[in-house]
Amino acid sequence: MEIWKVIVLFSSALLGGLTVFLSKQISANGLKLILSFSGAYLFAITVLHLIPEVYLGGTASIGLYILGGFVFQIILEQFSEGIEHGHIHVHAHAQKAFPLGVILSLCIHAFFEGIPLVSGGGNELVFSIALHHLPAAFALGTVLLHHKISGYRLLAYLILFALMSPLGYLVGAQAQSGSISAWIQPIMAVVIGMFLHISTTILFESSVDHRFNFKKMLAVLLGLAGAILGFSL
Repeated sequence: MEIWKVIVLFSSALLGGLTVFLSKQISANGLKLILSFSGAYLFAITVLHLIPEVYLGGTASIGLYILGGFVFQIILEQFSEGIEHGHIHVHAHAQKAFPLGVILSLCIHAFFEGIPLVSGGGNELVFSIALHHLPAAFALGTVLLHHKISGYRLLAYLILFALMSPLGYLVGAQAQSGSISAWIQPIMAVVIGMFLHISTTILFESSVDHRFNFKKMLAVLLGLAGAILGFSL
């Protein structure tokens, strides 16, 4: 287990959440560009690193776990309302039990995201997850403030969210060398399904009337290029 990965994952999520207090100085378009870049990068890492690795080490039925992860992420988003994508739906959340349902779904999502970091593609993946957490944590902080949750309680929720991916990384590392190591490939496949849903949703929602504007197209291309460069090296 590499400590720098834990630091990057934790700090990106926490700082992303704390920037909600600077929301007047943050450009919404800037957050969308970060989302587009991270979505493209995450998609490319999944295709180039994770899918080949899980099929190489898994069984013929590994695709079922990928489909299961895809559906699992859809279920999680019924509670989180797409905060994983940086969405802020304060009116929708007002009608739901909050924050427990939202926090729980986000924590499960972030926990599973950390598990693939034990794989060979972890060095590239950690930066993609970190970038992905910046707008997601900002959206979480915004919704928390809308529900009059502030101060130490807001900080506690953000810290809890920030700890989940490092915790998933730790559990993945233990599972890889422990008695449940046989489950690491199926778990990886579930996470791949989740990544595919998240990244494709981000990319599709980056367009208006199915057309990308220049800046978002550039962000997507840079994300893909960064992943391909890391793969080539």
